[in-house]
Amino acid sequence: MTRPRVVRQLVGSLAALALVATPTAVQAAQTPTHDVASVGGSSIRTDVTSAKEAKRVDGYRTPKPETFDCTEVIGVRSECGTVKLPLDYDRPTGTKTEVAYLRIPAKDQKNKIGTLFLNPGGPGGSGIDIASAAPYFLSPAVLKKFDVVGVDPRGINFSDNVRCFKNIGAQASGLSGLNVAFPTTTRETNAYLQSSKTFGKACSSTGEPLSAHMSTANVARDMDVMRRMFGDKQLTYLGFSYGSYLGNVYANLFPDRVRAVTIDGVLDPVAWAGTPATQRTPVTARIRSGEGGTKAVNEILRLCKKKGTDYCLFASKGDPKRNYDKIVREIKRNPVEITDYETGEVFFTLTYADLVSFLLGDMYDPFAPEIVDSDLTFFYEILFEEFDEGSAEAQAQADLQQQFVDRYQERKAEADAAQAAKATLAQDLGFAFPYYNEADSFQTVLCTDSINPKYVGNWRQYADRAASTGTGFGRLWTWGSAPCAEKDWTVEDGDAYRGPFTAKTKNPVLVVGNYWDPATNYDGAVRAASLLPNSRLLSSDNFGHTAYGTSACVNTAVDTYLLTAKVPQAGTRCRTDYPAFTEPYYAEEGESARRTITPDEIQQDAEKEAGIARELPPVVPPMPGAIPRG
Repeated sequence: MTRPRVVRQLVGSLAALALVATPTAVQAAQTPTHDVASVGGSSIRTDVTSAKEAKRVDGYRTPKPETFDCTEVIGVRSECGTVKLPLDYDRPTGTKTEVAYLRIPAKDQKNKIGTLFLNPGGPGGSGIDIASAAPYFLSPAVLKKFDVVGVDPRGINFSDNVRCFKNIGAQASGLSGLNVAFPTTTRETNAYLQSSKTFGKACSSTGEPLSAHMSTANVARDMDVMRRMFGDKQLTYLGFSYGSYLGNVYANLFPDRVRAVTIDGVLDPVAWAGTPATQRTPVTARIRSGEGGTKAVNEILRLCKKKGTDYCLFASKGDPKRNYDKIVREIKRNPVEITDYETGEVFFTLTYADLVSFLLGDMYDPFAPEIVDSDLTFFYEILFEEFDEGSAEAQAQADLQQQFVDRYQERKAEADAAQAAKATLAQDLGFAFPYYNEADSFQTVLCTDSINPKYVGNWRQYADRAASTGTGFGRLWTWGSAPCAEKDWTVEDGDAYRGPFTAKTKNPVLVVGNYWDPATNYDGAVRAASLLPNSRLLSSDNFGHTAYGTSACVNTAVDTYLLTAKVPQAGTRCRTDYPAFTEPYYAEEGESARRTITPDEIQQDAEKEAGIARELPPVVPPMPGAIPRG
């Protein structure tokens, strides 16, 4: 089944993702009370929604959405709609905000279980985008039994947009210093700090009132109202990356309303929210994403050395770890121009920051080892080796260079196409979309929701500190929260949630983590599962960001849980269907060793051999800096 072109572009969107936490002055009032329920045949003490939280959401009359058929645009039978929800749940009769959704009805309406809510991450990811892709990554059994709903969280995409600047020109000017993955020179650093300060002040003024009501807790409240609107007594949910935090917050606010909540690519919720004791560490450093990226690249280098030159081309250059460090040292001293081998056109100058961000982008893929191998080999050769023109070695280098350029062009094209497709879809569906607010929505949720240090000028030392444990990946992630400095980011959401994250839910929560996730560190899944008393940790050894879709083992466990609310056995560890370095290199007669097929071809062959027909879920990537801008 081939997706309509507009949908393929949408779900390939490379919008911003990242992190969020949340402050609240009413933590005690939100702490759930208790009930006794029968789970698995035995009576256990479970928590229930607090009286104050119940009054907030249940006291709001079930809304009637404005709906229309969007089958022709989406390509599958579907309903689109908008619903008006309270901007502030403490003032339900006051100002409203409009929230957009997409619903794909279950194939078997007579025997459907209920509604499955999806979230692709972010903050800033579009639930409408991921729902439109549901027929391609969810199992037929799940699609048969659930209406699939994707909600654009308040302030985001086709919902009422948060706008931190008066117009797109003011936005471009104000954020111009952020057009690097992270700053490496004094000039870049000063520009980055100034734009971060401008961003914080803009969202705290022009961005209001919406910027003061976009915490994850308010999105969870919206989801609970919509759960009721769609007729479900309890929530069934599948959330990825930042969506794991949304699912976690929902489970702790509404523990007795959990039917089956799956969180995949899990953020440490305590680190995400922050505490007074950790306030002097930025949120993007607290969640240890930099350490996750470092752990993943080191594992790739270890496997490369272990498998040797027959399977990992970078191993033919010598010790992989030593040569990786050599590349980093050299690129810091001497950035290199990346050109099209045939035309000589210069695409961009590869700096150290670009190297880090491009490798992070590589590692979001389940075939990260092969892609990183190809790129590191290319980087090594253009930095340290020269081949005679017309030689087999020169041709092999040209092939690697073209693979790199093709990936760069593909990523930029996907980002550009997603932007254009979003505007087209908004017009086709009749949604208002005043200006592109991906950066605004990402930063608003991240900063309003988390505790952060006070002064933006200190982010330099925070980035240096993160680099000591997370190498360049730590720098990239840490700098991403610089606009959150609390002297500049003064807008607050008083109804945000800061914990605890220890509610005993009516039904178990499924927590999914993979060892080599470069963005949501596996430690986050371990922490979240250890905090939730009625949860089960499912581990996977795949590369890439999140685990669902990377193996029949993970797919079966998650699908079974969604359909039955039964978790896998304790200690279940899934093996990926995409093991690293399984395709050997070989040399044609008279040629030097070189890759005979591209990483994309390896992926296609592996999927065919594994019998995998489903696509990967379109999880939103982490930071705007994950793709070099050119």
